Amino acid sequence: MTEYVLSEETRAKFKKVSTASVATALFKRGLRNQFIQGVVPVSAKAENMVGQAFTLRYIPAREDRNPITVFRNADHPQRVAMETCPEGHVLVMDARKDARAATAGSILITRLAIRGAAGVVSDGGFRDCEGIGKLDMPSYCAKPSAPTNLTLHEALDINVPIACGDAPVFPGDVMLGDKDGVMVIPAHLAEEIADECLGMESFEEFVLEQVLDGAPIIGLYPATKDENLQKYEDWRKRNGR
Repeated sequence: MTEYVLSEETRAKFKKVSTASVATALFKRGLRNQFIQGVVPVSAKAENMVGQAFTLRYIPAREDRNPITVFRNADHPQRVAMETCPEGHVLVMDARKDARAATAGSILITRLAIRGAAGVVSDGGFRDCEGIGKLDMPSYCAKPSAPTNLTLHEALDINVPIACGDAPVFPGDVMLGDKDGVMVIPAHLAEEIADECLGMESFEEFVLEQVLDGAPIIGLYPATKDENLQKYEDWRKRNGR
């Protein structure tokens, strides 16, 4: 099987769509659990986060394996993940939805940003969220958390299938983050989802204009009346959409 590579054209399409549109498009295909539950932007960004997933899996820390001295190890998985996440990818961390300890802090996340990552997502906590929030790179976590990951989490596996906020994430899946949260788009569906959602965004822009002008929702959203479909086609022509 050929490994999927996100094109710049498709990346640009996802920059223009919302997680809500993607959730609806995936639901039509029977996928109900692709939204990462419980994570929020560390700070709002003007552009969507878009990139393929590069994963890190944490397990519960066992005390004899996780003294603070393990950070001296050159092969420590948390450090290695920061140094090997490919440019344009999103580092996605499975911390078992436990934000009592941090999965990374501002120094590591800054290194990730400097290396050209498209973003970072953790269903655990982050240290130094103020500093992380000042970066241009989008970041998502469950909440700020001061204790180091070693107190609760052991970084173990790099770039394997994981769960993040109850969503399944496979390496190479497309991650889309906006101000609402993060969706996981299976790689084999990425192209068709991008195209479909661009159309959905256009239609919803039309609907919102109609609603602001006083139009009733019934028969408009969804468009079950032919007259509304014709209005939409006329609107598209006028607006070049």
